[in-house]
Amino acid sequence: MEWRDHGILLSTRRHGETAAIIEVFTEDHGRHAGVVRGGASRKIAPVLQPGAQLDLAWRARLEDHIGTFHVEPLRSRAAAAMSGRLALAGLNAVCALVGFCLPEREAHGRLYRQTERLLDLLGQDEIWPLAYLRWELALLEETGFGLDLSACAVTGAQDDLVYVSPKSGRAVSRAGAGDWAARMLPLPPCLRGEGTAPDAEVVQALRTTGYFLEQKLAPELGHRPLPEARARFVAAFSRTVQGAAKGDEDE
Repeated sequence: MEWRDHGILLSTRRHGETAAIIEVFTEDHGRHAGVVRGGASRKIAPVLQPGAQLDLAWRARLEDHIGTFHVEPLRSRAAAAMSGRLALAGLNAVCALVGFCLPEREAHGRLYRQTERLLDLLGQDEIWPLAYLRWELALLEETGFGLDLSACAVTGAQDDLVYVSPKSGRAVSRAGAGDWAARMLPLPPCLRGEGTAPDAEVVQALRTTGYFLEQKLAPELGHRPLPEARARFVAAFSRTVQGAAKGDEDE
């Protein structure tokens, strides 16, 4: 059994004295693990960094075996990831969520391509958080928990949509929410792809996507907790936004 593909390195761990087991996200073969012989060596280990773009050849005697990878680096994202705390936290969040949310060996080509584009924006802090938000929306859609923000779930209206129902994942208008408004999740315009998407709005929107990741998706995956890397990224981004706001006030 063998195939060749390109993919994104999600994680690596030592295997024996010289080998490493890596997990990658590939376009045609999904999330896939395999052994890299010599992967712990000084020559290969620096290549096997999370986020790295790799050319991969996988081979195994039987399809259900873990198999071995031969890897060739296409490009590293280490420099971009180390450009600041936000970039590194963002990379860790993406890799952790892909490893957590997607089943093994199941192709998700559209999400893969969006993930590759997102990681290529690492280090561009002025646009990355919004791109990350859109990626989380795509991840929810890909895993069957997509949000329907086109019209109010109660009235059918398409105007003044300011909430998301935590139960259905559908938009709710101000009038439709009524006395239940306090129980709703925020629906800032950026969540619908509207407006200028200031960072404060993106923080609000991440609260909403985070709810569905934690309360809807995670329970379907054996009630495992969502990876902490996601919370660390949101916290780092929130601190950045708060710091910028405080700086504006001081001026």
